[in-house]
Amino acid sequence: MSDKRDEDDDAELFRAAIGPVRRLRDTTPPPAAPKPRPRARMAERDEAHAREQFRHALDEHPLDAGDALSYRRDEISPRLLQKLKRGEISAQEELDLHGADAREAEQLLRAFLHDARLHGVGCVRVIHGKGLHGKALHGAASIASSGAPVLKNLVDRMLRQRADVLAFHSAPPPQGGTGAVLVLLAPRRLRSS
Repeated sequence: MSDKRDEDDDAELFRAAIGPVRRLRDTTPPPAAPKPRPRARMAERDEAHAREQFRHALDEHPLDAGDALSYRRDEISPRLLQKLKRGEISAQEELDLHGADAREAEQLLRAFLHDARLHGVGCVRVIHGKGLHGKALHGAASIASSGAPVLKNLVDRMLRQRADVLAFHSAPPPQGGTGAVLVLLAPRRLRSS
């Protein structure tokens, strides 16, 4: 019990020595360092895996300079593909990939198709050339060494794998022939809030 009395005496002596005390306001603690933004690691892995498979697909059955590109989804009628083939559906925008290597062409084509769809463009023309002077980079070296057109094969494989591409066909001769392709894009769906 003497310990309790000694503590009380010490506290009183301390208060007498200090004098009147003013209580400080509570301060807010300093902000914590922001948490890092979450990363979609599975999506990144899936994207890397898809790109790798895409590059391997470039090596399978490459198209020649004179081969026509042609593709349509099952929900698109053969009649609509014929209209595209004859050039009866006019292209609203155009991308010319001449002079680009495979890496540049891939980035340009992705951005172009995204932008076209974002702005409600229904049909575009992509000029890939016939592939007589193409530069190979980014996984397409074996195509170039076989003499096959790099950009033409790249465009063909990319368009076939995109969900927003409904159909495509090499352009009619006055619009570029087998050195260009007309692409029919799916309409953009508006998100409901």
